[in-house]
Amino acid sequence: MKNELIPSAPAHPIERPDELAPQPFDAALLAGQLAPSSIAMYQRDFMAYVRFAGNVDAMLDAATLARWRTHLAQETTMSPNTINRMLSAVKRVMREAAAQGYISHETAAAFEDISGVKVAALKERIKENARTRIEPVAMRTVCSAPLYLASAGKGEEGSKRLIGLRDAALLATLASSGLRVSEVATLKQQHIRTKGGGFVVWVRGKNDVEFREAPLSREAYAHIQRWLAARPVQSDYIFTAFDGRGQRASERPMSAVAIWRVVRKYAAEAGLSDVKPHDFRRFVGTQLARTNLRMAQKALGHKRLETTARHYILDELEPGLTDHLY
Repeated sequence: MKNELIPSAPAHPIERPDELAPQPFDAALLAGQLAPSSIAMYQRDFMAYVRFAGNVDAMLDAATLARWRTHLAQETTMSPNTINRMLSAVKRVMREAAAQGYISHETAAAFEDISGVKVAALKERIKENARTRIEPVAMRTVCSAPLYLASAGKGEEGSKRLIGLRDAALLATLASSGLRVSEVATLKQQHIRTKGGGFVVWVRGKNDVEFREAPLSREAYAHIQRWLAARPVQSDYIFTAFDGRGQRASERPMSAVAIWRVVRKYAAEAGLSDVKPHDFRRFVGTQLARTNLRMAQKALGHKRLETTARHYILDELEPGLTDHLY
């Protein structure tokens, strides 16, 4: 029974290419446990495994997962972190499949026994620019870049002015709040609150059950107010898109891709390469942690302090650190 479906398990077919037989379950089993965006990522990784397996019997054999691990390590250029994430996704789906009676717990346990790849063995695949540290002076340069457009005049230049106002507000928000791209894209005016003479934003992240507070600088708030006062359309969303060649202001929120492009554009103008929106989040974590690691954790909305310390603080050794040790 090790690799067999439990007969009483209900069918839960998933979308499959026509040449492959329907499968009994997929990452949709995780509904109610993870955010839809997270389930979509699990689904993508799980379906990659299903395609490699080719049929149900092979899919339910833990040895296939081990062979897939070897295939990803030998036949692709994926980083070890990406490979291990994909393996973990399959294991998570298998655990849930066992919990819901689709497969035996013995089968799920066999999948758990398959280890991931060793990061050190594939360390040459880890990109040097996977995490870019931004110094405060460089961040000021990036956030000031849109202000040139914001000083433009009317007509076509007026559209550039509006874009400059929006982008200045967007970059200042990213640089002072530590919000994720998805959180910034869906930020609404009612989410900004006053508190103790300053400002906070209420957000609900991918793993949050309830709304939480995130910081917002007075400078970012002022940029937001200037943008909203000049924006020719009404929308609950703060950061809205521009459409068409004429760059017409739209009521719809900016997409994550559009936010990426804005960050890339102004970072490049400031002479910075490989800067991503998430590097702004790491910037906030790094700067806050200099004085209070707990506040950095709270600002970023991490449940575990270890997550903040390990992934969001990009401290470097300072020259001369050991000059006066003896």
